[in-house]
Formats: sequence, C-alpha cells, structure tokens
Amino acid sequence: MIFASRGPSWCPLRAAAALLAGLTVVSTDGLIVVDKPGGMTSHDVVARIRRLARTRRVGHGGTLDPMATGVLVIGVGRATRLLTYVIGAGKSYTATIRLGQSTITDDAEGDVIATTPAGTVTDEAVRTALAALTGEIDQVPSAVSAIKINGERAYKRVREGESVELPARRVTISRLDVRSIRRDQTDVVDVDVDVTCSSGTYIRAIARDVGLALGVGGHLTALRRTAVGDFTLAEAATLDELEQRAPEVVNLPLDAAADRYFPRRDATPDEARILSHGGPLDPAGITGPYAVFGPDGLIAIVSERDGRARAEIVLAPA
Repeated sequence: MIFASRGPSWCPLRAAAALLAGLTVVSTDGLIVVDKPGGMTSHDVVARIRRLARTRRVGHGGTLDPMATGVLVIGVGRATRLLTYVIGAGKSYTATIRLGQSTITDDAEGDVIATTPAGTVTDEAVRTALAALTGEIDQVPSAVSAIKINGERAYKRVREGESVELPARRVTISRLDVRSIRRDQTDVVDVDVDVTCSSGTYIRAIARDVGLALGVGGHLTALRRTAVGDFTLAEAATLDELEQRAPEVVNLPLDAAADRYFPRRDATPDEARILSHGGPLDPAGITGPYAVFGPDGLIAIVSERDGRARAEIVLAPA
C-alpha cells in the first residue's frame, strides 16, 4: 500500500488508521473536469466526488442546473481555493431554445405557463432577435435562480408563491450562433444555438428574452456546457469513469492546474520563504493574478498592487 502526503490535513495517525482499514491514501490536491450527467445538481456531483476521493474538501467551479450536462470543474483539497478564479472564467454552451411556450423556470423543468403558436415566426426573425442579444447587455436573471434576496434563494421564494423581480446584470455574450432551426412540431420552433459568454450569464434568460422579443415566449429544452475557460469536454471524465479509478480521481494535480491556468513566476529560495509566510515580493510586471513557484513547487497566487507582489492565496503546504 502506498502512502503520500495529503497536504496540511495529513497526519501519521490518520495514515495508520487507513492502513488498518486496508485503504490506500493518495495525494488528492487538484482539479477534476467532470462531464456532469443530467438529473443531478452540482452539489450531488460534489457529494459523489467526496466519496470517491475520500475527503470532505471538495467544491465546484460554477453551478450547472440539474437539467444541464457537460463541463463541471471540481476542486479537491487545496485546489478548492483555485475555484474562485474558475468561477469567473468565460463559458461555452450548446443549447436548444423552444419558441411558442413559456415556463415558470424558463427551462423544461418548469410548468408551461403560456403558449403562443410560433409557426409563423420566420427564420430571419429568429436570427435577428438572437443577434440583438449579443455583446454587452443588461440581462435579468431567471426568477428561479440561486441568487439570494435578503439572504434567501430566489427559487425558494418563487416556490413559496412569491413574485420575485431581480435586477438586471451586465453580462457579455460574445457568440450566439444559430446551428439549426427546426419545425418538427406544430406551433413550436426549436432553435439550436452555440453560446460563448461571460460568467454570470443565464442561458435560460436568453431563451426567455428571445421568446419575448418575438412575442411567442420561449424556454430552454436542452443545455450542455462545452467549456469553462480552457477546460473542455475533450478532457472531461464521466462519473462512471471516475468511479473506476477511485480514489485517484484527480486528473490535474494542484501544481499542474496552477501552471496551466495562470501566468507563471519562478521564485528564488529566499523569495519562496518570504512569500510562503505571507510576505510581499518585488513586482515582476505581470498583469493579473499569477502563480508563483519555488524550488518545492507552487507557493501562492499573487497579484501586484501598490508596487509590491502580494499573495491573494497561499497554497504551499503548511
């Protein structure tokens, strides 16, 4: 049986207990790109990874609705601290918008609350309405969302019968391409789209708003996230695949994840010592957050301000 450091939470007594239990303890700090299946919440996936990785220290980098599938970035161990940066990354999706029906949730999981025949809506009108939703726009999130109002989730208030109005948010939709327009059913039009957008964009709200613009209503019937930043479906693993290789589920160890996601700076031994204790370094002229590595690996994520390079988070083992 092989024992390796689990970071600051590892101790000999815990390792000995695992040995007695016949378990293998492995390093768990890192990221996992999961291909989330439909019918599960992001929290459900986190709970599954906790069991597979045998650690409670697991989080996700951006919620996916239960109906949605695709890229969900999971952090394990110290890598959970990188998720604040992952959450803010741009995202890409494929989606299907159904015109002619509105639902309470703006997607197929909610009850239909209005129907308006959409058969006469032209392809040109659909493309024009979607084009108007590109660029920097003020988007009102779906009322059935996880946004908090006075400390309570908006979706909970809606389910309790309350009428919820959320303020608009500035988002950027850099790509909203129509892949196909289908008229397979009477009075509804299904529009398949590719979307690339900033963090905080609601694809359900795009479906709702294009339906409103066309006067027939709309909702989302399918959603698949294809990328979070540069993490894509090409490297994503299914939960079944992770189950087969558990507990070694991390496919991007902490150092490799930071080296891939951030610009890199290499520190001298003296700089590594200063930074690992929270001290500042001389600036290197690198824009935005960057990863600083010492002789023993990743030390911290750093940004430069007021003429000094200061740690935003320290990741070196204690």
